[in-house]
Amino acid sequence: MMNDTLTSDVIGRRVEVNGEHATVRFSGVVPPMAGLWLGVEWDNPERGKHDGSHEGTVYFKCRHPTGGSFIRPNKVNFGVDFLTAIKNRYALEDEPEEEGKEQIVTIGNKPVETIGFDSVVKQQSENKLKFPSGSPSPTGTFSALKVLVLNRIGITWTEVLHCASRCPVLEKLYLESNGIVISERPTDVLQTVKLLDLSSNQLIDENQLFLIAYLPRLEQLILSDIGLASIHFPDAGIGCKTSMFPSLQYLVLNDNRISQWSSINELDKLQSLHALSCTRNPLTESSKDAQTTRQFIIARIGQLRTLNKCAIQREERRGAELDYRKAFGNEWKKAGGHQDPDKNRPNEEFLAAHPRYQSLCLKYGAPEDGELKVQQPFLLKNQLLTLKIKHPNQLDQKVIEKQLPESMTIQKVKGLLSRLLRVPVSELLLSYESPKMPGREIELENDQQSLQFYSVENGDCLLVRW
Repeated sequence: MMNDTLTSDVIGRRVEVNGEHATVRFSGVVPPMAGLWLGVEWDNPERGKHDGSHEGTVYFKCRHPTGGSFIRPNKVNFGVDFLTAIKNRYALEDEPEEEGKEQIVTIGNKPVETIGFDSVVKQQSENKLKFPSGSPSPTGTFSALKVLVLNRIGITWTEVLHCASRCPVLEKLYLESNGIVISERPTDVLQTVKLLDLSSNQLIDENQLFLIAYLPRLEQLILSDIGLASIHFPDAGIGCKTSMFPSLQYLVLNDNRISQWSSINELDKLQSLHALSCTRNPLTESSKDAQTTRQFIIARIGQLRTLNKCAIQREERRGAELDYRKAFGNEWKKAGGHQDPDKNRPNEEFLAAHPRYQSLCLKYGAPEDGELKVQQPFLLKNQLLTLKIKHPNQLDQKVIEKQLPESMTIQKVKGLLSRLLRVPVSELLLSYESPKMPGREIELENDQQSLQFYSVENGDCLLVRW
């Protein structure tokens, strides 16, 4: 604790008050109140009451309108000795490790088992760095530094660029939870960065992303939890590729507010995008059928190879594009679509909503009228398939007949048969044959797909082997 006799050298010092951390921004008198006061900016902006002003006078400035407070010096803890700080930060006390707390982390390509890692993380507090604003720093101070982590330190975008100027070969930059606003386009810095993590910077919007859109080597961009509601690349029209983010291969959009398919359509404009993660967005969470949502994303982004960390196999892409083509076939026809290429002229509104539809028609052929008959999905009889179930390798097993929903996944079919036949799911192999294709047997090899995906119809026969 400090007494009431402080000098101006406390400005910029880090302090702790009742477990909350802050930075001293002001030291002096605050009329009409007597005595010495400290003006602090809290790490947690909800902890304060004002922005550094009192009765019309600005004593210091905060980034957040409720980030500041005035506190008496004797209420403030200015820290501990260096050895104690090291022990507190890195949990070096001689305490027994809790059993069952081991954790696997990956360093490079090798998994490493850690014990008591959680207890270390809980005791760590983030550094708050102050960058000198006077003389410019020498370029290339950290000439070999490739990875820089600046998470939760209160750094500004201007300070990021200033710091990056010292790192000419920087490849990975982590800036999570800093309240960053991207205020200017990096021109001579960040040109070597391949991975940029901007997660949990809630003040970043779509327009700010345009300022980093021309980083030439940026391959991975992490934008989780920034409040992003939409994505648009105004430089590219329907069916064209954008010049923005030319090297971007992996984009993470988890925990945002994306609710429109138009944003997914825009991602097809990226030249190099191969992997996407977009979990916990209104668009993906509101749908009751996660599999259909996944199929529609795959169909709308033609070059995608991985979605939400799951590889997209060639068969899955084909099924997704065929289902998408069928699902919006009637809408396509009403908009002016036609099986005759010379008459196939869907209106601009449809093309804007489904930019890849025309290319899918070229790839698979335009949907036939028979494919587009409207079914009555709310009648149970239209959803159930009556199937025979045979056991080619078990001659003593009788042929049985079951009614199964066409939307039932192969995995669930195996679960049903496992209980029925008392055979482990892992040992079951499924295929089917149809009277329409005599002599041909089709394997049901993807457990995540539905019976409908494999075109299983009423009267077909499931073949079960183990």
